[in-house]
Amino acid sequence: MREIIFDTETTGLESKLDRVIEIGGIELINNFPTGRSLHLYICPGDRKVHPDALSVHGITDEFLRDKPSFADVAEQIVEFFDGAKWIAHNASFDIGFINAEFERVGLPPVPAEHVVDTLALARRKHPMGPNSLDALCRRYGIDNAHRTKHGALLDSELLAEVYIEMTGGRQAALGLVEIETSTTVIELDEHVVGLSRRPRSLPSRLSEIERQAHAALVARLGEKAVWNRYQQKSPDVRIRAS
Repeated sequence: MREIIFDTETTGLESKLDRVIEIGGIELINNFPTGRSLHLYICPGDRKVHPDALSVHGITDEFLRDKPSFADVAEQIVEFFDGAKWIAHNASFDIGFINAEFERVGLPPVPAEHVVDTLALARRKHPMGPNSLDALCRRYGIDNAHRTKHGALLDSELLAEVYIEMTGGRQAALGLVEIETSTTVIELDEHVVGLSRRPRSLPSRLSEIERQAHAALVARLGEKAVWNRYQQKSPDVRIRAS
């Protein structure tokens, strides 16, 4: 599954009047960063950065003056996001601005079913809050000390770490599956490691004396001992890398 964690910075709060001036995105495949990213500064035309917005992100009108217009980078944005989920914190704000910009250049809006709001996810997972990006970084032990101002790429990078932790993505590539012979297989996702499929058996490290001692212990525990279930199944545990 391909997802883009993204963020925008804008000239103000009104999507119909204000403009996107920065967009950053981080690509995830199966909840793992691929190393691909998008980062653009955008000239808002004659729309000035509101002082309140300036205090948040620090992007000045002077800095933006020689940057490309949204029309100049629209296709680049569409290409980067093509086929992926759009994931943002308080996504209605960012998508509202993106769709307003798309409308100005004659592009279709982002379908609602392609959007994931991490703020909504956080509120369901942590209903007592707080659930701001900074608060979630603290909750998950993610270092955000360098975040003195908002920035689209930096916030995307932090949100990607939060999203991976919040959705259990660091363990997503490891899955236990049962095959026909009741063999337990640990399978690594092909997007994480590019190894060929070569089953490897891990030999037991138990000596015969240790086996006998364990069997005697289980016998003393009685018929209800949990070990009896495992001895009856005698599963063959293997690791398969893909």
